[in-house]
Amino acid sequence: MIPRRRVPCVPKKEITKDRLSASSEKTAFLLSGDKLSGFEKDRKERIGHEPMENMVNIFLMGKKYEVPASLTIMKAMEYAGYRLVRGCGCRNGFCGACATIYRIKGETALHACLACQTQVEEGMYIATLPFFPLVKQVYDIEKISPSEQIMMQLYPEIYSCIGCNACTKSCTQGLNVMQYIAYAQRGDFKKCAELSFDCVMCGICSSRCPAGISHPQVAMLARRLNGKYIAPESEHLNTRVKEIQDGLCTEAIEAIMAKPLEELKELYDHRDIEK
Repeated sequence: MIPRRRVPCVPKKEITKDRLSASSEKTAFLLSGDKLSGFEKDRKERIGHEPMENMVNIFLMGKKYEVPASLTIMKAMEYAGYRLVRGCGCRNGFCGACATIYRIKGETALHACLACQTQVEEGMYIATLPFFPLVKQVYDIEKISPSEQIMMQLYPEIYSCIGCNACTKSCTQGLNVMQYIAYAQRGDFKKCAELSFDCVMCGICSSRCPAGISHPQVAMLARRLNGKYIAPESEHLNTRVKEIQDGLCTEAIEAIMAKPLEELKELYDHRDIEK
């Protein structure tokens, strides 16, 4: 009888905080790995492509990857092995969480976009901006008024605007950002609210501003002031809010919450839209 040999157990390398921070490929935006456990085998199914279709070379955090040309930046990152845990909200261009900047190899222009909405191109050098530290002032909407002074008190930096228009040029939604800041300076909150309505608060405009203006927060204040004090009241909305507060809609709300996801999607897709 041949005696069994004891094979020494070799411990797996632990992914420590130091090792993560030492890698330029692993940021607070995502946890990455070229060969994530369980990721490679189902990557084709989740991304939805056939291998070796038209491929392009892109650079993620400075590292070169070959990815299918049909993918968005976000899907290309997943294809390359990145597991997104930050900066990947709605995936439909509404939440602004996937703010991204990139350059094309051989060009000097810096472009801004949303990673979920932008298709990859050959020679893209990509960096993500999942969070930008905007100045967010605290105020009680019940205690402030729609006057020019409120902007001076809360966001005085808007009066340092030099008119460079970098904010407008970098807006991922194509908004005239500098113009709505001008309306905020004048105290015209209605026009500021209208012009900034489609802002997704990605923060790219603020990242390019030499005056340090937090454009999305200025616009948010303008929209709140407009909704609270300037825009005409909606009677049917007030009526429905009172019905909810009185508990008249509790049964209907609970019935909706109990419905399966597919039925909820069907109801949403075929809802009556007021025009």
